[in-house]
Amino acid sequence: MISSDNPVIAMIIREVMTSYSLVGEGYSIMDPEVDHMFEQYVREGSNYWVLESEGDVLGGGGYGPLAGGETHQCEVKKMYFLPALRGLGWGGRLLEKILTEARNIGYTYAYIETVQQLREANQLYRKYDFQPLEGPLGKTGHGACDVWYGRKL
Repeated sequence: MISSDNPVIAMIIREVMTSYSLVGEGYSIMDPEVDHMFEQYVREGSNYWVLESEGDVLGGGGYGPLAGGETHQCEVKKMYFLPALRGLGWGGRLLEKILTEARNIGYTYAYIETVQQLREANQLYRKYDFQPLEGPLGKTGHGACDVWYGRKL
């Protein structure tokens, strides 16, 4: 990701979340980092990738420390794709990249929070051995999320 990707990634996050009616307090669409993804993910212990086709950014995803979590825990964050990118296997490829790099820099546990209505995302996380949790970890501020997953790296 480069700093000039900030506006398009913010637009993708807002477009995807709005298309599922996931707007308002408690959803990641309200996070201040949405408009400053590059600056957020160049920090140590974080990374974010964008997926492009013919120069157009179509989605992205990354990881960072779990806010309010333990130092060995990371959170898979802001993984959103425009419809043109869905169903082509890119979610799995990107998730593998995220998990591999997070493990390589020393994280031993990955956490994800989402909502039930994002069925495709939930299927992807289960496919990659994320196990359902009874409640949230850390202090992400995403009180509207109703599904939480974790897995060892």
